Amino acid sequence: MTEPQIIDFDAGISAVDTNYVRPGLDASHLIVEDGHAAFVDAGTSHSVPLLLEALARKGMEPAQVDWLLLTHVHLDHAGGAGRLMAELPNATAVLHPRGAPHMADPDKLIQGSIAVYGRDAFNSLYGEIVPIPAERIREVADGERLNLNGRQLEFIHTEGHAKHHYCIVDRAADAIFTGDSFGLSYRELDTAAGPFIFPTTTPVHFDPEAAHASIERILSYRPRRVYLTHYSGVDNPQDLADQLHGDLDAYVRIALARRDDADPEPAICRDLTEWTFRRLDAHGFDPDPARREHLIHLDMELNSQGLTVWLKRLAKGART
Repeated sequence: MTEPQIIDFDAGISAVDTNYVRPGLDASHLIVEDGHAAFVDAGTSHSVPLLLEALARKGMEPAQVDWLLLTHVHLDHAGGAGRLMAELPNATAVLHPRGAPHMADPDKLIQGSIAVYGRDAFNSLYGEIVPIPAERIREVADGERLNLNGRQLEFIHTEGHAKHHYCIVDRAADAIFTGDSFGLSYRELDTAAGPFIFPTTTPVHFDPEAAHASIERILSYRPRRVYLTHYSGVDNPQDLADQLHGDLDAYVRIALARRDDADPEPAICRDLTEWTFRRLDAHGFDPDPARREHLIHLDMELNSQGLTVWLKRLAKGART
């Protein structure tokens, strides 16, 4: 088995690399509070041995995990949830009400992903998607709070990336686990200027107004740090939010400029990449285009797909 890559933070929080696609792309976070634990996001079924080994390295048993907190049900976050829950006898999976049915019966998630990736690539990326028994799922309302051995966790619904998304406010850590609602920030893109962050506008629920509002709602808690699934802890979120808001506005302009194209997606992808390269220039990042492509090409493709779906929704709305 590949050794788990673990980054330890304060307040009992550790990031565990789920080894999805490449190292440094996708993290699960483990919270330990005086003999009790919670995982935030699960990666894929292939990630489960890494998470269990990370738990063991913290001196914890699977029976000590109380919660599996799934920010949303996209498979890079929740694909391994069913398999992980089978290893955690006392845990409850916590989901947004819109996402919970898809974990009890993941067939639509599976078929939709196979349609996008093909069966072979799906199996390679995600492995077997195991349902979670409905009685082991808890839905959380906006603003609801749960405890991890006395440590209060508040759940806030944050649309824009997905309608079934929540973030987790952890006041003990002065932090928020943001899933994909506060964008992506890969550590390989860090420079002397600090972290580089950009939005994720993947299909099918991208909504720019809701995305802006979710960022502002996260900031309203004034967290010292946010923990991103892609990738882990970044400080000074107030400053990073300016990058996200600017990119969201630019993404909308780029998409609208292609709204009359017969097939806008390739041009949107090219324009997004050029925009992001210019931002990387200003950030002082390595100018090597091959390295840049390696780190961001998948996100540019997914973001262009999401923007194309959004354009189609706009067009449909204009006709009705």
